[in-house]
Amino acid sequence: MSSGAGPAGGAGGGWSRRRFVGALAGAVAATALPSPAAPRAEPARAATAPGVGSPPTAGAPSAAASPSAGDSAAPTVRPLFLGTYTSVDGGGKGIGLATYDSATGAVTATGTVTGVADPSYLAVHPDHRTLYAVDERPEGGVTAVRLADDKVLGTRSTGGSGPCHLSVHPSGHWLLSANYGSGSVAVHPIDASGALGERTDLVRHSSPAPGPGQQGPHAHQFITGPDGSHVLAVDLGTDTVYSYRLDPSEGTLAEVSQAHTRPGAGPRALTFHPGGRFAYLANEVDNTVVVCGYDRTSGRLSPGKAQSTGTGTGTNYPAQIVVTSDGAYAYLANRGANSLTRYAVEADGARLRLLDTVPVGGDFPRQLALSPDERLLFTANQRSGTVSVFHVDGASGGLRLAGKPFASPVAVCALPL
Repeated sequence: MSSGAGPAGGAGGGWSRRRFVGALAGAVAATALPSPAAPRAEPARAATAPGVGSPPTAGAPSAAASPSAGDSAAPTVRPLFLGTYTSVDGGGKGIGLATYDSATGAVTATGTVTGVADPSYLAVHPDHRTLYAVDERPEGGVTAVRLADDKVLGTRSTGGSGPCHLSVHPSGHWLLSANYGSGSVAVHPIDASGALGERTDLVRHSSPAPGPGQQGPHAHQFITGPDGSHVLAVDLGTDTVYSYRLDPSEGTLAEVSQAHTRPGAGPRALTFHPGGRFAYLANEVDNTVVVCGYDRTSGRLSPGKAQSTGTGTGTNYPAQIVVTSDGAYAYLANRGANSLTRYAVEADGARLRLLDTVPVGGDFPRQLALSPDERLLFTANQRSGTVSVFHVDGASGGLRLAGKPFASPVAVCALPL
């Protein structure tokens, strides 16, 4: 079984192995951090963070916007949402609310959305009106939160255990979630209010057989391909990325292909190059990254040769990988090495060239995300209970730490909008 992901006691209960490993050596540090502020009685974010609770406007940066140092119209204060574990010592009380200064990277806590259990991964609806969180528990769930007033709209069962990832289909009509503990993926409909309906499909990864050291399938990520009609599930336990065709009206899944890594690689996270013909796969167990070809028509993913993360041969557990919207640079979070690897993306996405590694300024960077304007990069450092913010050089892709990391109990996800 891989470190940093996987159930310790099966689907029946207790800490999952992904939570246990991340908490080792970090519980004491987490308990020393300040507690989140009390939930707010009224929404105050709209006055300081344009774009939240309403569709993005022409003056607000979009997720596809390229960095522009001369864009004086961009808002300075933006919203930041923080995922945590609520059921561990030193953990948070729910979804952390904060703002960040898009120029300086400074983060300020603003409150907490309570009533959400173990919200370890977060995603936002394309219209920015609703936030979604996994409930990473033995009886897994997904929860919707209305951003206009931070109201919890309800929770739906994922039909599996330990959901650790979710994403919203670009149409805004479907929520995709991955159940790590039971090795399954689920689809939920999203109604006009942003609330979730009853699950429309659930597929467990029954083949191929688990890879070396694994006891079963472990779905770690579920995302939409660049064509929009295929969705891909990364399974660490079976060393496989599954491609499904998503029925746009019924929300059902039909498997169309499987992409197999080398045995024991432990694939964890996939991200696509903006050109749509290539993707980059981070392998948690064997500490590698793979460039994959992608056929938009068939949804077939074709993994290439494994390559280095730049962290040597020791235990590293690569986590999330992201690529800039101009397709020039990619960044990988290394939990064991406590660093970020910077790659130059070459040959129209077909090649990654390792440039360097940068200390993350925290312990166990489990997740990373670029700000919408891509001037900042955020890392959620689980064991140190901090969020590091980096300035991103638009020309070189270089990273520079933006001051002291922000304290956030058992930080496992940072979502800047």
